[in-house]
Amino acid sequence: MAIVYNDREQIWKLDTENTSYVLGVVDGKYLSHIYYGKKIRSSELSYLLRPDEIVPPSIRPAEQLGFMDAIQLEYPCGGIGDFRECCISVKSDAGQIGCDLSYKGYEIVKGKAKIAGLPTCFGDNADTLVIRLEDEIYGLVVSLSFTVFDDCDAVIRSAIIENRGSKILCIERAMSSCLDFEMRDCEVITQCGAWAREHIIERTVLNHAAVIAESTRGEEGHDSMPFMAVVSQNTDRKSGEVYASQLIYSGNFMAKVKKNAHDQIRMVIGINPETFSWKLEPGDSFQTPEAALVYSSCGLGEMTRDYHKLFRKHLIRQDWVSKERPILINNWEATYFDFDKDKLLDIAKTARQCGIELQVLDDGWFGYNRNQPSGGLGDWYVNEDKLEGGLKGLTDELKKIDMKFGLWFEPEMVCEDTDLYKKHPGWILHQVGRIPARARDQWVLDYSNPEVRNYIYESMAKILREVPVVYIKWDMNRSLSDVGSEYLPSDRQGEIWHRHVLGVYEIQEKITKEFPYVLIENCSSGGARFDAGMLYYSPQIWCSDDMDPVERLSIQEGTAMLYPISAIGSHVAKSPNDISGREVSFESRAVAAMFGTFGYELDVTKLSEDELKQIPKQIARYKSIRRLVLDGEYYRIASCRENKEYDAYMIVSEDKKEAFMIYMQVLSKAFSRSRLLRLEGLDSDMKYDVNGKVYDGDVLMNAGLLIPGSKDFEAQFIKITAV
Repeated sequence: MAIVYNDREQIWKLDTENTSYVLGVVDGKYLSHIYYGKKIRSSELSYLLRPDEIVPPSIRPAEQLGFMDAIQLEYPCGGIGDFRECCISVKSDAGQIGCDLSYKGYEIVKGKAKIAGLPTCFGDNADTLVIRLEDEIYGLVVSLSFTVFDDCDAVIRSAIIENRGSKILCIERAMSSCLDFEMRDCEVITQCGAWAREHIIERTVLNHAAVIAESTRGEEGHDSMPFMAVVSQNTDRKSGEVYASQLIYSGNFMAKVKKNAHDQIRMVIGINPETFSWKLEPGDSFQTPEAALVYSSCGLGEMTRDYHKLFRKHLIRQDWVSKERPILINNWEATYFDFDKDKLLDIAKTARQCGIELQVLDDGWFGYNRNQPSGGLGDWYVNEDKLEGGLKGLTDELKKIDMKFGLWFEPEMVCEDTDLYKKHPGWILHQVGRIPARARDQWVLDYSNPEVRNYIYESMAKILREVPVVYIKWDMNRSLSDVGSEYLPSDRQGEIWHRHVLGVYEIQEKITKEFPYVLIENCSSGGARFDAGMLYYSPQIWCSDDMDPVERLSIQEGTAMLYPISAIGSHVAKSPNDISGREVSFESRAVAAMFGTFGYELDVTKLSEDELKQIPKQIARYKSIRRLVLDGEYYRIASCRENKEYDAYMIVSEDKKEAFMIYMQVLSKAFSRSRLLRLEGLDSDMKYDVNGKVYDGDVLMNAGLLIPGSKDFEAQFIKITAV
């Protein structure tokens, strides 16, 4: 069994294939963290709690405060003497904030329970430890879950908070995970960015000031990611210790780490308490999102592959995780709002002749005045002035050329100039007496209101029932602001942010249930909602609105650090690029777009004859490695973010028999030679064909491969096959 209990020392040890996670009870009350790291045999680890230095209150009651501020805890409480970051804070009916949780019991269960209403890891090949803590004064019970799978080096954590007392409580903070450990010289890895340059990896030296990654936007936003890792100094892709935590959630979050004077580190992650409160009536319970913890002793590359494996095997729904995705063309950058049925069919016919399999109709097909961002959004009926015969007429024509059809929605938003808003002005988020701020000329619908959610779902479902849609692009083009609800009472206004996310999950869950054949691709002005929570409902997510292949290198490096390549929406766009203005060859744009799901977002009717001839070859090349993108292991070989000159990565099949590498020269140097790259992930004992020449696997990984010199912005595709 992966979880064992040492009754004599009151210690549990949770084992994965390569790691151990150890926790125990101190003084009969306090649930303490003891160890997380390389796999070990023994659970006799109580000495690590320093019982002679950190003396429990039963022995030294006069110094309880010092004990509370020193002990390593699994779910620390606020307000009772632990002055570090806490996981739970509760306000009583007397208005006092604090709680005091004591250990009450445990259970070890086979498998992994599903969490209702939230994205959740799944799998029968798991063991789960549930530990029950209780505050007897409040009647507050907290059940902590720790799950390990037999095929992944990860620990999945969450908490259920129940009010078993007789009085109303208010949860002010409910984090998903806390990790207390010791490390002297270390750094923190987070991700930052902005629109069109998301997911940029950032490293910060961890001294004694806190490092925080957070969002209060209603999503993680372009400038952050619900992830944090503490790494030993000089950790790179192949060496060094990594303690990583990632929240499986799509709303406001906080990840925070701080080191105290004794080099004890506490890292917490969960819903951002700044924008959260939850009224807990007697008999009610609250479930936190899950957090996925990963430990690596072999650097960031191993951490990445651990997360990829976890998400592919236990988070992305299995009917899609290994299913080949269609090669699509999206009309947005080809037409923006300026299109009609004939224009769309011209694009579709040319695209189909080139081998493209799916046409996606983006923004502008609905409402009576959706010719600009200021109108129509929320009125999910077809604008037949643009589309004569409606969506059915369009799809009937697409069917004749064997072209599948996808459709864009932005279901969380509404414009003022719509039938929906005029009929239901109280359905938007707003504060009393204030006109809410606009962004992209739109407001946010109140997803805490079940009437709103039902209306949106039925509006979408009506189209999906009548039209052969096989793909949905779900967009979100603004953050939440002016957060107030006419539906919720005043003492529940702090729940709106979280209820909004739950509403999004509810609708996407219903879509996947009624229309399991529909592929959802989430999007938020690009990559502002690329997270593990969304991955549960949509096996691919739009990575960034910036499709410039050079800009995409750093964006996709950060994205792939956490999420499988098969989840990354990546398209070939026009040149010069609409955002960067950079000119890159059609071939290099296509090679760069192979980092992900692959598609096109340009007007193929305006391409040259030579470019049109390239598309079938590009598609055939991608199809030759599509299974590798879905199932292969990812290795980062070089980073232009670090070296400023070139970028390279590999994907290798599980059996090591197939691989490919993408290399891009960002800036070339005068009088330069070929580039020597040491490959990774191959079998040392196998021989491989690379561009017609045979090499030993150990030679490629140790001596390396010479990459011919190339021009600025030139990408190369290199296939590697065992012989």
